[in-house]
Parts: sequence; structure tokens; C-alpha cells
Amino acid sequence: MRTARCLLIAFFLLVAGGVGYGQGTAPTFRYETARGPVTLPGRDPAQGGTTVIPTVLAPVRLQFDATRVAGKPVTLDAAGDIPQVLRSPVFAKAAFGPEGAMQYVDAMLRATTGTKTAGWHTLLRVLEVRPVTVEIPAGHGYLLTSKQTGTMLGMVDQEYLQRAIFQQIAHEDGKLIIAVTRNAAYYTYGDATVCCSWGAHGVDQVTGNSFVLASYLGATPPLVKERDVQPLTEQLAEWVNDPLHDPLFHVSFRKPLPPGENVVPAWRWPAEAQQAHSGCGGDSPATRYTLEEPLDTNQRSDLPAGPAQMVQASGTVWRVADVALMSWYTGGAGPYSFPNGQILRAPADRCPVRRMPLAGAVNVPAPPPEVAATPSAGATNGHELIGYWTGSGPGGTLLRLRDVSPQWDVILVAFANVNHQAPEGTMQMHLRPGMDLGQVKDDIAWLKSRGKKVLISLGGGGEYFSLAQRSSIPNFVNSVTRIVTEYGFDGIDLDFESPSLELDPGDSDFRRPKTASVVNLITALHQLREHFGPSFMLTLVPEGTQIPGGYPSYGGQFGSYLPLLWGVRDMLTFVDVQDYNTPPLEGLDGEPYQMGSVNYDAAMTELLLHGFNVGDRAGEFFPPVPADKVAVGFLTGTATPQLVSGAMQYLITGKAPEGVTYRLRRPGGYPEMIGAMFWTIDGDRIENYDFSNLVGPQLHGYPKLKSAKQSGGRQQAPQP
Repeated sequence: MRTARCLLIAFFLLVAGGVGYGQGTAPTFRYETARGPVTLPGRDPAQGGTTVIPTVLAPVRLQFDATRVAGKPVTLDAAGDIPQVLRSPVFAKAAFGPEGAMQYVDAMLRATTGTKTAGWHTLLRVLEVRPVTVEIPAGHGYLLTSKQTGTMLGMVDQEYLQRAIFQQIAHEDGKLIIAVTRNAAYYTYGDATVCCSWGAHGVDQVTGNSFVLASYLGATPPLVKERDVQPLTEQLAEWVNDPLHDPLFHVSFRKPLPPGENVVPAWRWPAEAQQAHSGCGGDSPATRYTLEEPLDTNQRSDLPAGPAQMVQASGTVWRVADVALMSWYTGGAGPYSFPNGQILRAPADRCPVRRMPLAGAVNVPAPPPEVAATPSAGATNGHELIGYWTGSGPGGTLLRLRDVSPQWDVILVAFANVNHQAPEGTMQMHLRPGMDLGQVKDDIAWLKSRGKKVLISLGGGGEYFSLAQRSSIPNFVNSVTRIVTEYGFDGIDLDFESPSLELDPGDSDFRRPKTASVVNLITALHQLREHFGPSFMLTLVPEGTQIPGGYPSYGGQFGSYLPLLWGVRDMLTFVDVQDYNTPPLEGLDGEPYQMGSVNYDAAMTELLLHGFNVGDRAGEFFPPVPADKVAVGFLTGTATPQLVSGAMQYLITGKAPEGVTYRLRRPGGYPEMIGAMFWTIDGDRIENYDFSNLVGPQLHGYPKLKSAKQSGGRQQAPQP
């Protein structure tokens, strides 16, 4: 699918006569920095004078076809917000310092270049307001609603929207297109787990138009911390810093960067944002990932939340974005931030060069931990600690399977992935370089002798899996059978992430799926179960979009695991949704939540435990999954041990930690729930067993679950 999309874009570039790739339609000039020249919009200050950039202002009417009220699609229409945008500092003059009143972009460019010349300005002037309407079908976005406030927030595929807008707006030579949506956030890569931004900017590949796409925030929904034109000014600022940016670059071309894009030294997140971010932000102004500005304080998969400056224009006080200036990226003289020049007081810290481990380091055993692992309490109680193992110890060393904490009950070996050199559906074992395969097999047998379950996980992030041809089913069954048999695994775990298994257009009934890969995979799994017998374990680890995402919308990646879960319900061991690869989603209480809180973990898990209307459509009810087949997935890199402990306490016992607002539909909790899954066991070991030493004894200390035989079958979650 993505290859076909790339070819289509390339074709349009060839036939769009006169459109130079990456050149843009708005005027630009080259500006010398401490790290070399960069491209900025407007005209060189040395030439003086005022540059007027003619602007087409396009209010976007988003029509969400998957969500209907009284039989009609729900819309978010920015047409009513245009008067406010025109009165805002985007187009009206505001006081940004001692030099007098001016527009936001004009003031930012003057701060960037250090120009004090009174006559040099860069102004945006609206020539035309041109409304556009874009239908958002299932699979390309969804609506979050708030029952409490009555507000709505759209979550939209940015690439899909950009293409749809520029199918209606042709090449506009010399102009800038500003497309404005109302109360909409965006995800990229066509994958809602790569979230969130308030828009995009740069040059459209097909038309060559210079553009800025951003939301105006009107009646602000829950979770949203920014206001009015703050998102729009942030995208304008990022456009100033990189006007020839290509937001579709990661889809169509890999290397080199598109011509004209500004490349800066790789930067660390500033101290103001390090509580939400770690590591480095990349080698471009803002991040290529979700277009996060260095001062954004949102965590990945959260809605953007950056600092704002209050300025007055047209008799109204507005919030405009505080942003990093080009001098922050390139290391020149200040100021380094705008409009508040006091936020960043020094240039960016550079990212250290990553050094590869010394030759042979992959064979070095992991050093002894600073903290001992808590010993196993012996007999299990039915609650389990589940984790993925890759073999990566501290500092590039090798963590053996037999050296994992005894608290882990189920170990998922990552991964067996797709053999792209073999016929469709063929899987192959993939272990970390330097591992001794015989040692791995011995360790698996050793763990099993101590009552542990060891499964092989199929897929993994970045792996595209397809089983589109029915004739390919034997390839999958035979290759997986060989791997399970050779290594002695207890079963398999399915980690086929988007865009794998995405539902085809028109596939709307989870009970009767039509998507070939899904149908064929269900058949293949039943064949594996028939071959290995009832002791064969099968677990599913969907991303947040692939099961909870099926509540607000059903199609594409949203709810793509629902037909799979339904099709293997009679042989499922457990399902553990990743509460980390996920965008903001809605709970059964009618309120939106985002990752990183007990509220989110409880709300998303209870969708499975209680059941929900698929696509929020009455009569399309996905029934509850038995609680003893449900676990919750966490990421050791973003979750904290205390967060996980609080979430498990609440879900299993019903005792809510302080500050939790989501109310379980079963007040006493779900004592039959299995427990917690982690990516990864390796991360837990590197962090000196911070998670397993706390959460393991907690889970193992709960009352023992009744067996299915004692309770007359699997425990059932309540029906609505």
C-alpha cells in the first residue's frame, strides 16, 4: 500500500508542469548563520523594504463519516473561526517588543535576523478566503467527545488531509496557503500511534504550494491545554524556521533530505521540556516525527502543550506560541526564543555521537545488577507478570534468558519476523547478534522446568506482515511450527502492528471479516492449534488503535484486531493491549483520555472487560473478554513503577489511587484479571528491577484465582 502511494506521488511530481520539487510558492531567501546558510521566508534584510506574501486562507470543514448524529455525518467546520483568525496576531498587528506593533511572522523574522531597520518587514496579506470540505472516512480519523462539556476534538491523518486539501487547491504561484481546521489534532505516517501535532507546514509535494496547516482552538475540549491561535502560530513559526520542509518526506523518499530543507546540528531537548522528553530532537528545526517544537512539553502520544505569550491585537488578548529561534539551533548570538526571549538563554546542547559497542561486546554477559531481584514466592496464584525479552543488557551486553528476574511468569521472546526473501507468510527466527542458539534453547528448557511459560512473539514494530493469499497459509503454519518445535516454545504471541492487518474499505463486521490477511490468519491459527493441541498458548498484543481504537471508529487500523480476537476467542490465552503505542482515546464514560495515567489504563482496559459498541454504533456490540484473559501493557521507558502499581491495584481490587477520576463500571474491580505486560524485561533489568521488584510481588500477593474448572468455566465480565 505504501509503495503504491509513493509511486503515485512521484507520478504527480513529474506531470505537475513547472512545479519544482521542494521550491515552494512563497518567496524565500538565504540567511547566513553560525553554522552556515539556511532558508527563511521573505526577502534578505540587506535589500530592505517590505515583502508582502499573498495568502489564501482556507477554512476546512472536516466531515467525519464514521460518526453520525440523526443520520448525518458530524462535522468540525473552521469557517466560523475565520473572523477571529483575521483579528489575531497572525494577520493583525500586536506589540511584540519595543519596536512597535507588527504581525507574528514579521516580528519573529526580525528577531531571527536581528534586524532593527524600521523599513524591513515581511507581511501576510489575505487575498482570498477559500473554504474546502474534506470527508474523513473510517480509517483516516475519528472524533473524541466529552460528555461532560459537550465539546469535540478531531483526530486526523495529517497526510490524508493534506492530499485532500490540495486536490481542491491547485498551484498558487507566489502565494502561501494557510489551511485552518477547528479543534483537530493530527497523527502522521498514516499511523495514529505516531501522535500528536496541531498541524503541518512546508511545501506540498504534488502542487508545490507553500502551506501551513493548523487548528484554531475554539470551545476547547478536555485534554487540550493550548488556546485560540497558539497552534497556528506554532506552525507558522516552524514554517519560518524551515519553509521548504516536506511533511510527506518519510512516505515518499528516504535519503537524502529534500533540497532546500534546513538541516541543523542534532539538538537535545532543552531543560524546559526534558520532563516530557528524553534524548535528542533530531537534525531539523522541530522534530520530523510529530513536528514537535523544542519547547513542547507534551509526551509522545499526548496532545501538544507548549508555552504561550499573551499579546493584544484588535482589542483582544491572544495566546501565541513561544518558540525556539534559528539561533538556538545553530548556536549563534541570541535571542534564542520568541516572543519571550527569556525562556531559552543559551543555544541548544548538541547530541553526542553514538558509538557502536566494541567488537565482541555483544557476547559479554550482563554485569551483576546493583539491586537484587526479589526471589519468587513459589506457587503462582493465577496473576502473572508478563514481559518481552530481546537479550539486550546494560551497555550493549548480553542478557541471557535464564538471568531474568524470577518474578516474570510469562516470557515473550522477541521476535520471529517476516522472511521477506521467502514466499508470503514465511516467518524466521531473529535473535540478537552474538547469541548462542544452543544456549537460548537450553535457557528456554530451564525456564520451563521452573514453571515459566516461554512464547515466541511474531512480528514487532516496523515489521509488515501480510497473508493476503489463501495459498500462503501453509507457509505461515509450517514456518511457525518449525520455530515452536525447534526451540520448545509454549506457544506464540502476535505483535503485528500497523499497517499490518489493516481492515480493507467496506470491511465493517468484526464477526464476518472480509480483509484477506485477517481471514487467512485466523484460519492459520486454528490449524496451529489443531496441530499442537489444547496446551498451545496464543496471546495477542494489539496497539491501542487496534482494539480500543475500534470504539470511536472502525476501519483501517482502528479496531483491526477485533475480528482476530473474535475469531480466536475459543483458544485465546490472553490479550494485553499496549497502553503506550496509542493516541488519545475515549472511555465508556464518554470522556477522552491519553496515555500515562491510571485513568487511561483503567478506561482502555475496561473497554475489553465490559465490551463496547464498535464504531460507537448501536447494535454493533463487541462482547466482554473474560477477565482472566486480559492483561495490560506498559512501556518501561515511559511508565513508572508507581503508575503501573496504581493501575493494577485499581483494576484488580477497585481501590482507586489518589487523583483518579475514571470510575470503573464494576466498583469492586476485576480480581480475575491476569496482570501486567511490559516492553521490556531488558529495560526492567537495566533499571535494576524497578518494575518487577514492585509489581511482581504485588500481583503474586493477590488472592489466588479460582481455576476454570472450579468456577465452572472462565470468569465473565459483566454484560451492560
